Amino acid sequence: MLTSEQLEQEIKSIKKRNQRVENDKTWETSYLRRILLFIYTYLAIGIYFNVIDIAKPWLNAVVPSIAFLLSTLTLPFFKKLWLKYIYKK
Repeated sequence: MLTSEQLEQEIKSIKKRNQRVENDKTWETSYLRRILLFIYTYLAIGIYFNVIDIAKPWLNAVVPSIAFLLSTLTLPFFKKLWLKYIYKK
């Protein structure tokens, strides 16, 4: 049997975990995260294109970066469909 102190500690632990989960959800859907992903993707692809000597590497890096950004913007829509029609729990 749990004591009242143990129950309080358990509740605090659950609340702390719930707050972490909420923070993670908020970060996952934030525009700042998406912008940072776009910038990092653009820089990584631009550097790679530059190293392998592709013409206009920084201009050509825009297309895959935008494609990646669009994929992150559409994921919530597909997640809802998946939850509704496939992951029926």
